[in-house]
Amino acid sequence: MASSKIQRWKCVCAYDGRGFSGWQSQPDGTAVQDVIERRLKWLLGRAVRIHGSGRTDAGVHALGQVFHFDAGWAHGPAKLLAALRGGLPPTIQVKSARPVPRSFHARFSAVGKIYFYQLHQGGPADPFLHPFCWSLHQPLDVGAMRTAARRLTGRHDFRAFAALNGVGREDTIRHLRRLDVTRRGARLRITVEADGFLYKMVRSLVGALVAVGRGKLTPVQVGAILHTTRRTHAVQTAPAQGLFLARVLY
Repeated sequence: MASSKIQRWKCVCAYDGRGFSGWQSQPDGTAVQDVIERRLKWLLGRAVRIHGSGRTDAGVHALGQVFHFDAGWAHGPAKLLAALRGGLPPTIQVKSARPVPRSFHARFSAVGKIYFYQLHQGGPADPFLHPFCWSLHQPLDVGAMRTAARRLTGRHDFRAFAALNGVGREDTIRHLRRLDVTRRGARLRITVEADGFLYKMVRSLVGALVAVGRGKLTPVQVGAILHTTRRTHAVQTAPAQGLFLARVLY
């Protein structure tokens, strides 16, 4: 590689979360971050730490995960993108790579994120959708789910919808800007946008809406759970495979 001054690079990537232990680096090297860092080390001849917009759990997918790193590269963005893509498994794709100011940070510069969650009701999904959704055997009351979603939107303390081991002393107030339930035949999509998310918050919100759709909770009860700020067994954490990080907002 030709010598070049150190530059900050912003990259957007997509990945199939199956087979990876989430985004964040793990001691056994099985995370998405580990795979990308190994490729960068091969390209640049030195270890490079990348910084993601946030973690995704094992089995969660991404269409628009953002990361940045600092490195010298003399051949331009197009060749960096091609070089990154060339050595990654087909389950990880870097979609873009461009230089950015040193003030940019993939995590701390973000002002929000959009996730979506895929559901299939009325029986198992077909083999091409099944690995990427939560299949439910009974039909759901979508109208009730939308009513419950309206009770959850806005600025609230979402401690009741976070995994307990991921909260601690963290500020649990978030602005949930959007929680939409859309249906197309047997398929449902829950789209979630907020200024930030607590650990497993999206999957807990989905679990609560599914409980409403099944008739196990009412929209009023979901609102009450929100205001208690206490985790309850009535809120199930939805399976990882239906969740996608769609976009990081800057």
